[in-house]
Amino acid sequence: MKRDVRSRGELLRVRGHSVAWVPPLLLLIGITVIDFNTAGEFRMISWVVLVPGIAAAICGVWGTAVFALLAQLNYLLADTSYPNRYQSGLPDFILVGVGGVLAVLACAVRVRGERLMLHMRDIADTTRRTVLRPLPADWGGLEHAAVYLASDVEARVGGDFYDIQPGPHGTRVLVGDVQGKGLGAVEAAAALLGTFREAGYHEADLTTVAGRLELRMVRHRRHLKALGRGDGDGDRFATAVLLGFPDDDTGAVDVVVFGHEPPLAVGPDGVRHLPPGEALPLGLGELAPGGPPPVLRVPLAPGETLLLTTDGVTEARDSDGCFYPLAAEVADALAADPRIAEPHRLVAFVRDGTLRHCGGRLADDTTVFAVRRPVGSPSGKGRSQS
Repeated sequence: MKRDVRSRGELLRVRGHSVAWVPPLLLLIGITVIDFNTAGEFRMISWVVLVPGIAAAICGVWGTAVFALLAQLNYLLADTSYPNRYQSGLPDFILVGVGGVLAVLACAVRVRGERLMLHMRDIADTTRRTVLRPLPADWGGLEHAAVYLASDVEARVGGDFYDIQPGPHGTRVLVGDVQGKGLGAVEAAAALLGTFREAGYHEADLTTVAGRLELRMVRHRRHLKALGRGDGDGDRFATAVLLGFPDDDTGAVDVVVFGHEPPLAVGPDGVRHLPPGEALPLGLGELAPGGPPPVLRVPLAPGETLLLTTDGVTEARDSDGCFYPLAAEVADALAADPRIAEPHRLVAFVRDGTLRHCGGRLADDTTVFAVRRPVGSPSGKGRSQS
């Protein structure tokens, strides 16, 4: 981390070596050569004041200071080599000196800002790793893959979350997105994941797990309100998809969709949307009449992968404002190569397609998650229950 911070001022690197000093050095040499090869009435040696300014933008503080000193010495040697009537004199000498000092100060401010940015990014990454625990391969008897991409338009960490919880009643999966950004969103995501990991393990009925998640979101909001939080957290909610892979029916999956984009089933027979369900986002369940949301049991073909994404994918737009055609893109790729249904290949394809569609400018944090039962192992035996 420290080494990374020290090298942040050196933006240009070739084969691991910094070449940030090359542009200001070439500028210094170029100005000097041009000055000596033009008429005495046209003096441009004072333009060396640009050299430390360029260095301040791409070099470190010490590098900028060196170029400020070189510019001053170069001006002095070049100017005194001319006859008196062609010399620029003291005013331009002071100009070059003051420009060098200001460049060093500007570079110091820039490097300090970069260090702060890296520190905040490290905090955000650490927070994300704490909330989104690493998942072992084939965790819970399922093949899975996931990728998380931070938004380009928001420096703050977002509230995307996902997890797999194996247990005595089957393996459960939760993928979702907390409304809003910042540590408040991460705090809500952590609360939901904590409840999911306990309820997903102990509760036999997926409806009960769904109810526990709704109650946890409501309790979290009440707690924030009692604390007097005035940052809008009192209205926070979360969209999510809760999946259950039952042991008694290995050809099906139980689904509860809390106001989220329903999963795509990607497999040998093509691409299809799972039913959207009737549940409202977590935290808004009191607005829905009729009690807890129903659990839908959906048949799954052998080798069929469930693809779940968050807003970064569904709201990705190109330069014309068109949304990313996720289902159509996946269907075309699947027709060309059936292996695209493998979770790792599918996640990589959607990630690359989303970035390509929006030109690398994500409008929101992006999570792509794919999961399926292992091909050829329908029973899912050997599940770890942790």
